[in-house]
Amino acid sequence: MAEKILVVDDEKEIADLVALYLENETYQVFKYYTAEEALACFDREKIDLAVLDIMLPGMSGLEICRRIREKYTFPVIMLTAKGEELDKITGLSLGADDYITKPFRPLELVARVKAQLRRYKRYNSGYEANEDILEHSGLVLNIRTHECTLDEKPLSLTPTEFSILQILCREKGKVVSAEELFHEIWKDEYFSKSNNTITVHIRHLREKMNDSFESPRYIKTVWGYGYKIEG
Repeated sequence: MAEKILVVDDEKEIADLVALYLENETYQVFKYYTAEEALACFDREKIDLAVLDIMLPGMSGLEICRRIREKYTFPVIMLTAKGEELDKITGLSLGADDYITKPFRPLELVARVKAQLRRYKRYNSGYEANEDILEHSGLVLNIRTHECTLDEKPLSLTPTEFSILQILCREKGKVVSAEELFHEIWKDEYFSKSNNTITVHIRHLREKMNDSFESPRYIKTVWGYGYKIEG
């Protein structure tokens, strides 16, 4: 069954072009030009991934992302205008998994979509069944069900947040650089030269885990190197 992708952009030409390229890859695309139409779609369809333009009339793509994360964990890719660095960081903080800057090559967006869906399916299909459960000091990650608990309380994580935490737990005691995290998560497919993306996701993880930056119980920053979870 074809994966269902939601595309929201008030620039009709861009939305139509993105939909065309995704449909050529056999995805089922639900295309809208306003946030209100997109939100109504969630009540009717089981969406697998959303591509959201940040600048929309009325409700912004950031608000759509926030509402998505109240109920769903599927990947979200934000479309941003050149120079909207603050919006990119805000989007990642609200739970977006990736962003791409306009103007962009449609094939680049298709590659990002494939990478996000591939990772999301891996974490929801029992991939690496011999490592189904990762545990550390009250933190438990179930790789098969893509569930995470901290001190027996559930943590709602985006696919990217879950990926980062899984890598750090798997490499417990070792320092993992931001570049290594990017490489493993995005598989070399157009990963950013900037570390901002990983930095924001780490910060968001700490907030959800109530983990102190100064005296971390879990994620420790090793200046000049990367991040690690103490063994």
